[in-house]
Amino acid sequence: MALAQSYRYVEHWGMAGGATTRVLCPRSVMELRASFAEARASGTPLTLRGAGNSYGDASTGSQGFVIDCTRFNRILAFDAATGIAELEPGVTLRELWRHTLPQGWWPRVVSGTSFTTIGGIAAANIHGKNNFAVGTVGDAILEFDLLDAQGNLHTCSRERESELFHAAIGAFGLLGAFTRIRLQTKHVYSGELEVTTFAGKNLRELMDFVLAHVDDADYLVGWIDCFAASDALGRGQIHHGRYLHEDEDHDAEETLRVAHQELSPMVFGVVPKSELWRATRLLNHDAGMRFINGVRYWQGRLEGLLPPKRWTHVEFSFLLDSVPNWKWSYGRRPGHGLIQFQPFVPKESAHAVFSEILRRSQARGFVPYLGVLKRHRPDPFWLTHAVDGWSLALDYKVTPATREALFAFCRSLAELVLDAGGRFYFAKDSILPADALERMLPRERLDAFFELKSALDPAGLLETDLWRRVAPERLEGARETRAQEVRE
Repeated sequence: MALAQSYRYVEHWGMAGGATTRVLCPRSVMELRASFAEARASGTPLTLRGAGNSYGDASTGSQGFVIDCTRFNRILAFDAATGIAELEPGVTLRELWRHTLPQGWWPRVVSGTSFTTIGGIAAANIHGKNNFAVGTVGDAILEFDLLDAQGNLHTCSRERESELFHAAIGAFGLLGAFTRIRLQTKHVYSGELEVTTFAGKNLRELMDFVLAHVDDADYLVGWIDCFAASDALGRGQIHHGRYLHEDEDHDAEETLRVAHQELSPMVFGVVPKSELWRATRLLNHDAGMRFINGVRYWQGRLEGLLPPKRWTHVEFSFLLDSVPNWKWSYGRRPGHGLIQFQPFVPKESAHAVFSEILRRSQARGFVPYLGVLKRHRPDPFWLTHAVDGWSLALDYKVTPATREALFAFCRSLAELVLDAGGRFYFAKDSILPADALERMLPRERLDAFFELKSALDPAGLLETDLWRRVAPERLEGARETRAQEVRE
């Protein structure tokens, strides 16, 4: 069977960039190995890509081929006694939870959309609304098979090829392609969570609430009104989510069903949600978003007076799926879209840094339309974004008229974060300069990572647009090796 392939425009999820390129779609280890061999023979760089949910250029390759892994998507096994799933990289979170939840298991760590792939979330080492409690998705991965650029297959775990295990998780495909992932899921007794809302008058109140509840919550996530200023700077709401105990859901058999989890495709049974982005586009400007953020804050104040509510796992976890294609409200024309700026700052300076970011954004006229606050803990992975601290994810609108100034402004904010010992999450980044990698991560860890890459991928076959941007000098020698091999 011939390898499926096409030429198409491969876009950043935030729509602010992309490139037309040749896309290869392997469905097996054999086809993936053949793709690598073709690229080696021609000296063409490869970029590994899942479902394309990275906001920026972490999974685009404008100088070579893109490997689309979404067709490599079988659920190989699931043990309902232990909750261990064995998956090919193209399986999505949606496909995973639909398979496991009726048997009483939920993925331990999920992204804000269910359409990410397992290979993609491992390559990004994603975090969820429960990062403070369970860590990143890498902490839930037990074992994986990785195909390196030379066609060799490695089986890695914490005990076997441990260095490669900790280097490849979070490496965005620079060391090889995941071909099988063994993942631990979480046993749950209900298809619902108990969710409490707290509305804080400013950022300090929100952070204090989170710290007061890290021991009694399974999930904590905050929304920030980025337009609020002065004494109300950083006001917003926190959702406190808790798993139900075994005896709390008398209809567990029903709530664990897939049908109970599915989001309704309609609003009020009349308007398709798939068309809501057209309405939100009318409010996608500063005045409109100031109004929406204000309404949401006061709604949170009201909800905070009410008893806790029951939310399904899907409703709570995948808010980005509740309005399909909502990002289109930022514009469907070239040069329009959004970028996300998500700094991770140590706990000692997080409040001061985030407050300054909000103040500077308001003063400069680049107010984020969405802000999300989370508490984090460190992890052992080599290129990790995680710190013992906090993150604040901020969505900035991009237009052709504002792009250059906005990117420069965000780079100035990055300096503030890096000076405070902060880090960035590559799945969300669009703006980091070439020296940021060296400032974010320990030098010995970076040296070890690129030494491992040189051993597994001496010709520098595996690249992404992001890595060309943040590590150009580190990749230059590999390019020379690749060119020499082609000449020979």
